[in-house]
Amino acid sequence: MGTEEDLDWHRVAEVDEIEEDEPLAVKAGDRLVALYKVAETVHATENVCSHEFAMLSDGFVDGDVIECPLHAARFHIPSGKCLAPPADQDIETFPVKIEDGQVLVGLPRE
Repeated sequence: MGTEEDLDWHRVAEVDEIEEDEPLAVKAGDRLVALYKVAETVHATENVCSHEFAMLSDGFVDGDVIECPLHAARFHIPSGKCLAPPADQDIETFPVKIEDGQVLVGLPRE
């Protein structure tokens, strides 16, 4: 990932909309993104499981892990690392910043 200047920042939600253990589905540009609050820190990942088309925002949060609602693949929220099959590929993560109570997600410039 490049520097902050290489990113387009998208305002996607208010920080108060995100609750611990309750992922929030949003769109950043044309990307489907899931927001999570883990230990008061907001994280963003792609919202689609790398195994099959399922929305991770419909999944189950266990600490800093999201479990896909379709086949129970598990991913580490901060890093996107795949932790359990049937998925065998990591999910993409995105930088997040909070400005004036708003959540911004950084996507690479096209």
